[in-house]
Amino acid sequence: MDGDQFPADPATSVAPRVVLLGRAGCHLCDEARAVVERVTGELGVAWQEQSVDDDPELLRRYAEQIPVTFVDGRRHDFWRVDEARLRAALG
Repeated sequence: MDGDQFPADPATSVAPRVVLLGRAGCHLCDEARAVVERVTGELGVAWQEQSVDDDPELLRRYAEQIPVTFVDGRRHDFWRVDEARLRAALG
């Protein structure tokens, strides 16, 4: 990964607008997922979730910041997802 950009899915060449990095058993990740699901669902925006535990590089870079959200490939927030801020970024 280059800087704080999240790469597009090589299978589709298109990245979802929102990517949530987290891990199982993370209560902040559960809270962030609920906000992301609500906002993206209301706005009709694609999103995906990925575990840092599935990728050694993601784990190295972001383990202390999870959950981390990316909007349009750029890091947006970490630890908490502010609903109003996410809506503004997607608007």
